[in-house]
Amino acid sequence: MAEKKKAENTVKPGDNVIFVGKKPAMSYVLAVITQFTGGIKEVNVKARGKSISRAVDVAEIVKNKFLGDVKVKSIEIGTEERAVDGGNKVNVSTISIVLTKS
Repeated sequence: MAEKKKAENTVKPGDNVIFVGKKPAMSYVLAVITQFTGGIKEVNVKARGKSISRAVDVAEIVKNKFLGDVKVKSIEIGTEERAVDGGNKVNVSTISIVLTKS
């Protein structure tokens, strides 16, 4: 049986994005650290709504406690319009924090 081998250090678009949700912050911290130790130089931490504060916590924990050579490259904030039950639309805040490893 032939095995397919994945080429090392091949990064597909979107591989370096961590979507922050309701899990504990350390779950996302581990995901970010795993990306950096895998050779990726830039990780994008994204969140919406109530998870924004958790995304900021993740970026700060990675930067200050685990990887001292990580810097914040950019922070983008925005608003998405989401449809909810009944056909109403609600605005939801978003954040995207780009971390780079030097």
